[in-house]
Amino acid sequence: MSVWAQWVAAVQTGADGLIRDRWRHRQPAAAPVTQARSADLRMVPLALAAWGAAWAGTWGTAAVIIAAAAAVAVALAVAALRRSLLVLSAAMVATVIMGAGVVDVYRLRHGPVGLLAEHQAVVSVDLEIRGDLHRVATGGVRAAAAVTKAVTVRVEGRGSTWLVRAPVLVVVTGEQLGKWFETPVGTRLAVQGRFEAPDRGSDVAAVLRVRGSPVVVERPSGGLRLVERVRAGLRRAVADRRPESRALVPALVLGDTSGLDTALTQDFQVTGLAHLTAVSGANLTLLLAFLLTVARWVGVRGWWLRAVGLAGVIIFVALCRTEPSVLRAAAMGLVALAALGSGNRAAGVRNLAVASMILLLLDPFLSRSIGFTLSVLACAGIVWWARSWSLIMNRWLPLILAESIAVPLAAQLATVSVLAAISERVSVAGLVANALAGPFVGPATVLGFAAAGVSLISGTIAAAFGFGAAWSAQAIIWIATVGSQLPGAEWHLEVTPMTLAWVGISSLLVGLSMAYLLSRPWLSLLLAGVMIICLSGAPRQPGWPPHDWVMVACDVGQGDGLAVRTGSGSAVVVDSGPVPGAMRGCLDRLRITQVPLLIITHFHADHVAGLTGVLQRRRVGQLWLSPLAPPGPLTAIVRHQAAQQEIPVHAPPAGTRASVGPAELQVLGPVDHVSVDQDDSSRQNDSSLVIMVTVAGLRLLLTGDVEPPGQQAILGTGADLRADVLKIPHHGSAQQDPGFFAATQARLAIASAGPDNDYGHPAPRTVQLVRSAGMTLLRTDQHGSIAVRVDRDRLGAVTQR
Repeated sequence: MSVWAQWVAAVQTGADGLIRDRWRHRQPAAAPVTQARSADLRMVPLALAAWGAAWAGTWGTAAVIIAAAAAVAVALAVAALRRSLLVLSAAMVATVIMGAGVVDVYRLRHGPVGLLAEHQAVVSVDLEIRGDLHRVATGGVRAAAAVTKAVTVRVEGRGSTWLVRAPVLVVVTGEQLGKWFETPVGTRLAVQGRFEAPDRGSDVAAVLRVRGSPVVVERPSGGLRLVERVRAGLRRAVADRRPESRALVPALVLGDTSGLDTALTQDFQVTGLAHLTAVSGANLTLLLAFLLTVARWVGVRGWWLRAVGLAGVIIFVALCRTEPSVLRAAAMGLVALAALGSGNRAAGVRNLAVASMILLLLDPFLSRSIGFTLSVLACAGIVWWARSWSLIMNRWLPLILAESIAVPLAAQLATVSVLAAISERVSVAGLVANALAGPFVGPATVLGFAAAGVSLISGTIAAAFGFGAAWSAQAIIWIATVGSQLPGAEWHLEVTPMTLAWVGISSLLVGLSMAYLLSRPWLSLLLAGVMIICLSGAPRQPGWPPHDWVMVACDVGQGDGLAVRTGSGSAVVVDSGPVPGAMRGCLDRLRITQVPLLIITHFHADHVAGLTGVLQRRRVGQLWLSPLAPPGPLTAIVRHQAAQQEIPVHAPPAGTRASVGPAELQVLGPVDHVSVDQDDSSRQNDSSLVIMVTVAGLRLLLTGDVEPPGQQAILGTGADLRADVLKIPHHGSAQQDPGFFAATQARLAIASAGPDNDYGHPAPRTVQLVRSAGMTLLRTDQHGSIAVRVDRDRLGAVTQR
């Protein structure tokens, strides 16, 4: 549930109290609840027109702008012919907001920074850091990187100097990451780097790839330094608590996710609780909910109640800094706060539409923000459904419990299709997890804010508040951990227009019928039973996997993830892909619960970043790593996770043989060789474990990302490379040794690559090489997961698509 949803939930809680107070003065206690006014939808078409116009205006191409202008002209003609004030208003709103978008794009692209970016100029820049540095997922051949938003102050390049303020995205890589993470927000730095043009539709003038070390020109202002002291005080207040809760409390309160490890982050994503750690999420909502509740208890009413809410927004913005996401959350909250006394759907929908138009006018690039889209949809779902559902359930449930069920249910039903489109999964556990975590999120957030504020006065009192916050956070961690282990916690689906339409229509039908279901306790219990059944297992694709599969190349995107069957519910897993969710979903569909051997061929992110997807819900017997892998941060992470799980780690040299159930494994590489022409990435690729697996009468050659020098070194050992199935090295890159391919004599070749990947894998040259060798080529980017099978002693394959 996003910040808009939770904000409305907090405000609605106060509004419901006011309405109930007034109702008791106007009606007898036994009087039935009357139907609220029907929602006012007249502002919705204007908001939709504003959204479409902002999207068109910020795209930056003449064709799109001309098409949008033509649509506005048609709308004006219709308004004149039918004398429709609504159509005329929509056309005028669209014209103004599209014009604002066009102006913003022109300012960004044709200013000094934008023009330098078009020529990829090397520049010297003085800039001001505007946000926290965030690590980003990188491809297997890219170095670790982090990004942050900044504003230029002075730019020097191509023989000229400009004093210009323009937003830029700063990309930092290499050894300087540590120093950048220590730089507080608001610091003015002098840096060297190269400007690059941003993607079309981006809200920055350029991407700045930094070179060398930054030089501090000016420290942050006094106000920002005070904010940093408060944030550091919160971290000190929970420093003595358990590692997980010590990391979660700053995330809940301030959106500081720097301490969260990968496994816990993944648990929160699976259970739909990730919104709690967003800087614009539950922290604002729960602070306001607490303040409003306390204010009502002491008798505060009317505009004074709104003043308390406004004070809460100011405190939140001050502590979480004036980042755009925080300011947008505050703006939406203030609009909802204005309707505090009304509490009806008409005011809620109208205010939501007006807020959306105002924000789009101020920042047309919001029309391209997934976060903003989710926020508006979640808020709409709660305004439209949550209050009526809460009142219905209040007939047979306590109000606080009814609201804890209605709010996340309304938000999830409104956003599920968009979430499915961007994540390729539906979180079934999200509803239950949010309802269970709700009672603990409030204390954790409020006590955390108290600890942060009191830390300026007394560290001892702050630690006491931190103790309570950490214990509440620990309960949330338990809910996320247990929920993520449920077999049906999330359902993976292939994103197509048909599947998204099915998800959206299903959600709408459920939402429309929910009032009828909730008004009947026995139907609600039946619905709860259906939820339990859904959590016990995800729906299965008919015919997948085939019952006699031997090996599956999982569709993990641009990466490798393989499973070799060794028994019922058991498989040797080779590599884990770039993201945990894809690998976990593949193994879940294969019903793999035991992994007697996990093999990481080499330490590139597209082979190892999904490791937690293998470790979760499964028992791993031992881990094989390459004996020649160069040291690096991923190596340390993998070894640390193995130590946490008490998994024995081995580095088998070439020539090693092992048996895992019916499977026989022989390590063919890496072979120690020297190639002076290789860079660091190529040396990492050539350190890949290359393994021949013999199982079910088939020989499977699994090659990692080994490149031509490594392939030739293995070929030179005289090893028997004959195989039935070849996993094409390095996702089918153009760099392959024809002699290596010829020596395999394989009948089936599998390329594991992501759709429309940036590398062009598999390369046309490699595709031609495979086909000229008489092999059948299957590709995960086109066929999805690929299952190799044996049917009556004949090699076969079944694809998921």
